[in-house]
Amino acid sequence: MPRIIYRHQPATRFVVSAIGEPGQREFFIQVKSENNFNTVAIDKGQVMALSERFEELIRELRRGKLATPAELTAPAVQDNEPLELPIESDFTVGVISITWENDYVVVNMQATSQDDELLIDDIDLGPDLIIASLKISQIRGFCDRANRVVNAGRPACPFCALPVDPLGHLCPRANGYRR
Repeated sequence: MPRIIYRHQPATRFVVSAIGEPGQREFFIQVKSENNFNTVAIDKGQVMALSERFEELIRELRRGKLATPAELTAPAVQDNEPLELPIESDFTVGVISITWENDYVVVNMQATSQDDELLIDDIDLGPDLIIASLKISQIRGFCDRANRVVNAGRPACPFCALPVDPLGHLCPRANGYRR
């Protein structure tokens, strides 16, 4: 089957949200532009890592003076609206790359595959791919929302930092006793 490349250049919406009860949640990213709309499934750990990398990128852009002061100080674009319906995943995200190109943060999200290699240059072969161009204010808003969504899950055990189910959990720091 030929590869599908979805382009959002520039993206007008780039948000993350979760559906379900804590401990059973599914995470999704929706990307929207003038002509395209995509929803992809993503792992909670990938959401946290993406948010951390975005924050590191902003620090590096500031430190290296690669972005204008106006871009770096622009307020975050807050998008608190729910995910658009219907929520049907185009694919599950496997590999993500982030680059800074022409005053945009370019995010490439590739579908899971047997290979853990991002294939951007090969138009015909490889897993499906989303390419989204975002402004710094958009990624700031994404990070704010990602932190809220991730932290809305199960509380962490004060002893081992693992998530605690409503019925408790077997804490490794308490030698397997239920907390």
